[in-house]
Amino acid sequence: MITIVDYDAGNIKSVEKALQYIGAQCVITRDTDLISGADKVIVPGVGAFEQAMDNMKQYQLIDVLREVAKRGTPILGICLGLQLFFERSEESEHNVSGLGLLPGEIIRFPDKDGYKIPHMGWNSLHIQPSSRLLKGVPENAFVYFVHSYYLKAENPQHVAATANYITDIHAAVEHENVFATQFHPEKSGDVGLQILKNFVAL
Repeated sequence: MITIVDYDAGNIKSVEKALQYIGAQCVITRDTDLISGADKVIVPGVGAFEQAMDNMKQYQLIDVLREVAKRGTPILGICLGLQLFFERSEESEHNVSGLGLLPGEIIRFPDKDGYKIPHMGWNSLHIQPSSRLLKGVPENAFVYFVHSYYLKAENPQHVAATANYITDIHAAVEHENVFATQFHPEKSGDVGLQILKNFVAL
């Protein structure tokens, strides 16, 4: 069973629908026992970094997600979920820490003439051939993004894919059992479904 973590962030139901479409058993929950015992865990979401971490603290999800990752259970962060997996974000006015599953920080896009923030739409990926999460996804495949902040991972070896919008961004990461995408696989057509199938098959 795959647990989709409910911490009052947006866009959770669309992840459930995409998983159901590919035949995966899943449940949306904030029950820490269900999350702890899951075969795989997904942390999706759209929203603000600091509010999301406050919600996770309120629902007592922080420790269980760290334990799940430490234990080796496959865990996937999507969009805001990716950002929460890292140590800190410029979006947090009070320097609230993230989950710290991987080293790195979340940075606001710089302003640039001709570019809108948030970055919203389809962009192509430059993919590391060794990526397990992106196995079978062709180079320069297009995926769907919605974000105003981007990841700067501390360890380049954790970067599974990059994209370019105003600057080079780390669009997907993976390290051992921890996976994350800044883009939305559940909104990225057949490419996104392939990525979700890869995660389910881990």
